[in-house]
Amino acid sequence: MIQEKDDALERASMDGARPEAPECAGFEAVPLSAFQALPKTDLHVHLDGSLRPETILELGKIQGVALPAKTKEGIEQAVGAGVQFGSLVEYLRGFSLTLSVLQTEEALERVAFELAEDAHRENVRYMEVRYAPLLHTQKGLRLTRVVEAVLDGLRRARETYGIKSNVIICGIRNISPESSYQMAELCVAYKGRGVVGFDLAGAEANFPAKDHIAAFKLIRDNNINCTIHAGEAFGPESIAQALHDCGAHRIGHGCRLVENGDLLHYVADHRIPLECCPSSNVQTGAVQSLETHPLKLYFDLGLRVTINTDNRLITRTTVSDELHRVHTALKVPFGEMKLMVLAGFKSAFLPFHDRQAAVRKASQELALFDDRGVRAAPKAAPSPPEFTGVSGSSFPHATN
Repeated sequence: MIQEKDDALERASMDGARPEAPECAGFEAVPLSAFQALPKTDLHVHLDGSLRPETILELGKIQGVALPAKTKEGIEQAVGAGVQFGSLVEYLRGFSLTLSVLQTEEALERVAFELAEDAHRENVRYMEVRYAPLLHTQKGLRLTRVVEAVLDGLRRARETYGIKSNVIICGIRNISPESSYQMAELCVAYKGRGVVGFDLAGAEANFPAKDHIAAFKLIRDNNINCTIHAGEAFGPESIAQALHDCGAHRIGHGCRLVENGDLLHYVADHRIPLECCPSSNVQTGAVQSLETHPLKLYFDLGLRVTINTDNRLITRTTVSDELHRVHTALKVPFGEMKLMVLAGFKSAFLPFHDRQAAVRKASQELALFDDRGVRAAPKAAPSPPEFTGVSGSSFPHATN
């Protein structure tokens, strides 16, 4: 299988040659703290599935929205945080609660800021937040104000913490192709202003991506990145539609890609990133367990695998948690986990030179961690030679 030159260089420079011995032999898990210390991305995270339970309670009180619970634990139970639903449709039911308090500019700005703040606390450096603005107009809020409120929150987080975040606007499969086209128009309007991509989300079975082809033509005609939820609740033909009919640059989930080897190799050969969300996939029944998730097979076959949260509240997770779970459940060596982390930076919807700089910086930081997850102490800078006043002696050059 063909590998991109940059992939080969990154693997060689950071970890050396891939081990020939079986990967489980002598496997020793590293602690969660090691993953929390790594620089990370989150490329697949839904705004309306990633609220803090306490914020839902406060927003409900402020807005006069009747909620099914009055405690943090009650809210988590109401949305099914961490519950194995067995289907995507059941998993999505919790969004009706979160959306009920996300119908004002103030709420959207706050939740966007808090999401970026939470990500920053676990050392996420770059995040792409996705949501469907159409779902936040139940009380008459204009679509443009929905987009700008979220961008304001992410901008405030960047100014406060330095975390860089952009937006992916979603169409919804099970609403209508016309509404998806409207979301695509909104995406075009905000291209270069914090919106970096377009997505198709929602119930997958019985709602094929090709029905929304007009929206994706508009996106491609305007040279905008796109990703599509595919191969989560439907088979590999859903992934084929996303790629060949809609022109997706990344695939959300892709759990069922394993069922079509020819398509799998196409995804690998064309370096199409997979936005894997392991714990969420168990919740929706896309995979039976973390131990049976195909992402390790994908990685071993050379696919570009990224690890993401999907929904921090409903899945009750963080990027660090997801990485640690993959590491322990699938017995992936820490050195190879670093490569999955690096794949997130390589797959970001950023301009080439920005992405290249982010990959280079992340690679340098990741190289500081050994295979046990221990970070090397930074090397002390050499002391400059002293000026003695003697003719011919050295004198340090000015560095300001």
